[in-house]
Amino acid sequence: MNTFNFNQMTPNEINKLIAARIRDIRKRKKMSQKKLSEKSGVSLGSVKRFENSGEISLISLTKIAIALNCGNELEGLFENTGFESIQEVINEQNK
Repeated sequence: MNTFNFNQMTPNEINKLIAARIRDIRKRKKMSQKKLSEKSGVSLGSVKRFENSGEISLISLTKIAIALNCGNELEGLFENTGFESIQEVINEQNK
């Protein structure tokens, strides 16, 4: 699997990379954009726009991930974010 340093990418580049990964998964499953649209409940136009530009709402991305049986990939999102300062550690303990 390719690894990318998201810290060195623009938000637009990150979105396009995620869209490319989703497109690759869809194609690997031999699923058309129309079928993904039907299965996910996301409009065909939104699926096409996402794959071309990386633009999509979070709820639509979640629906697409579930339709592609990749919902578990979202579970670990932001889960293992490290602390960047002592103040963050203190804030975590005081919440």
